[in-house]
Amino acid sequence: MYPQHVRTLSLITARARALGVDFTGEQRREVIALRAGEPWFEGARAAYESLWDGSATDADFDAAVPFFYGRWDAAARAHAAADAEQINEAAAEAYASSGAFDPAAARAAVARLAAPVLVFAGELDGGPRPRVAADVAELFPHAELAVQPGAGHYPWLDDPAYFARTVAAFLDRRGQPSG
Repeated sequence: MYPQHVRTLSLITARARALGVDFTGEQRREVIALRAGEPWFEGARAAYESLWDGSATDADFDAAVPFFYGRWDAAARAHAAADAEQINEAAAEAYASSGAFDPAAARAAVARLAAPVLVFAGELDGGPRPRVAADVAELFPHAELAVQPGAGHYPWLDDPAYFARTVAAFLDRRGQPSG
């Protein structure tokens, strides 16, 4: 609503439903082949599939969690364990409810945004896949895409130094006040 007050915009593994871009089950399933060599793969594959075919149970959500991380290490496990405490289910349902977004209006607004935009994706993330993030970046007149190698949906955990370096470089390069 007030684009003149936006100096930069960083979209980190962001959803784009407001812009009319969503992630399909097919796109999310592409990561299955990318993760076949992981030690947790066999136990997580069927559970991950169930998330996108609508048959998932709570146990499936728990079993599929490694797919959302580039590395399934102690930091990822701790982050995943804290997830339930960090999600407001009622707010999430309202956010994604039918009619919550006006994609045509949102696209018109971002097409006028003069601020530089960073669209950041993880190479192994199922939502957004890097090519979907590239499509989102194309909706903004001054956007750039960054794809972090080996990262999932939480790139700041998968390689904190790479993530911080990439975002800081964008902000240093693009975040200077104009005028």
